[in-house]
Amino acid sequence: NKKAFVELLFWKSPAAACEMTKGYSSLQEGEGTTRGRVPPWTPQEEQELQELYWKYKEMEGGDIITAILAHLPTPGRTRRQVVKQLVRM
Repeated sequence: NKKAFVELLFWKSPAAACEMTKGYSSLQEGEGTTRGRVPPWTPQEEQELQELYWKYKEMEGGDIITAILAHLPTPGRTRRQVVKQLVRM
């Protein structure tokens, strides 16, 4: 492909770079960019997150997100998910 150099002008993820070098559709199912989606927050989880935020908001000398993660009743949420949801709320 003589125009492949144009693709190099734009940012690529590792999966896209691998696909470019090995040929398109070379990734197997479930690899690279076909990861599963994050489960959505339920209204009950949002309410619990809000209550925990207000509880630990004034905490001094510690990390609020770590305290929230330790007390979240639903395991499996990551730090990034919690921060993103708090910003969204």
